[in-house]
Amino acid sequence: MQGKMIRAALAAMLLLAGAAARAETILVSNEKDNTITVVDGATLRVIRTVPVGERPRGIVLSRDNRFLYVCAGDSDRVEVLDLETWRVVRHLPSGPDPELAALHPDGRRLFVANEDDNMVTVVDVERGVVLNEIPVGVEPEGMGISPDGRWLVNTSETTNMAHVINTDSGEIVANVLVDSRPRAVAWQPDGQRFWVSSEIGGTITLIEAEGWRVAGRIEFAVPGVPAEAIQPVGMALSRDAARLFVALGPANRVAVVDVAAMRVDRYLLVGQRVWNLALSPDGSRLYTTNGVSNDMSVIDVGAMRVVRSVPVGQLPWGVVVRP
Repeated sequence: MQGKMIRAALAAMLLLAGAAARAETILVSNEKDNTITVVDGATLRVIRTVPVGERPRGIVLSRDNRFLYVCAGDSDRVEVLDLETWRVVRHLPSGPDPELAALHPDGRRLFVANEDDNMVTVVDVERGVVLNEIPVGVEPEGMGISPDGRWLVNTSETTNMAHVINTDSGEIVANVLVDSRPRAVAWQPDGQRFWVSSEIGGTITLIEAEGWRVAGRIEFAVPGVPAEAIQPVGMALSRDAARLFVALGPANRVAVVDVAAMRVDRYLLVGQRVWNLALSPDGSRLYTTNGVSNDMSVIDVGAMRVVRSVPVGQLPWGVVVRP
């Protein structure tokens, strides 16, 4: 009897330890119902739904993880969601139709892609003022800041370019032609290279920071899926930067790319119309937003398999993980 009680107590302790170890919160933007869904990482249950501005897409955490910056495209502003009170406490200025944003390592400068006026707006998040407006290509969307904060890469969907911008001066130092309709940017942790996904081109392009040269491209082929349905969008690098996870849109797959070998290792079946993805802080889980099936897939990175589907809001788009 005593042995059973000890084993039960140990099991309870392990469960509590596991919950404590996975204390992260997953935040998902739902562009159709104008909400942020909040999912508890320990239980994978929705714990609240927060109303925000119209058509929220790109979301970014503040450096202290206290606030969430929400690109509310149809409200033409960036909203600041307090993650302790769960209320929108401020509105930041942006140009029309903000799509995606990237926060500088200084924690103050937020770079916002404004699709309707072909500008990148630089906002001081502390003072709530516009610092600069940088003209870029047609329909800017993807945003990625180098690890040292020196460079911002913005993609223009219609111009089919990656624009490399000096974050201090606002000067465009390079325009790199990529495949059709570039959507997202992912920097390698060493800052020497970055990836650009091209939705209609069906490829991802690797670009070297030295000379801003194209270093290679990867194409995708999913058995039984027509080529036009394979549309690379969001990307995330594993913690060791050995693997790149790529959301393939209406192909309903996440591609797992071996970075060193420059090849696709496998495809993971997720929900319908996978848009974006984010890794847990420990790198053991990958969360994806699936726009048509209105859910979030949870991938066990070690096992390389989907372990859960979590219903969220309507047309889920952006996802970040708060430690």
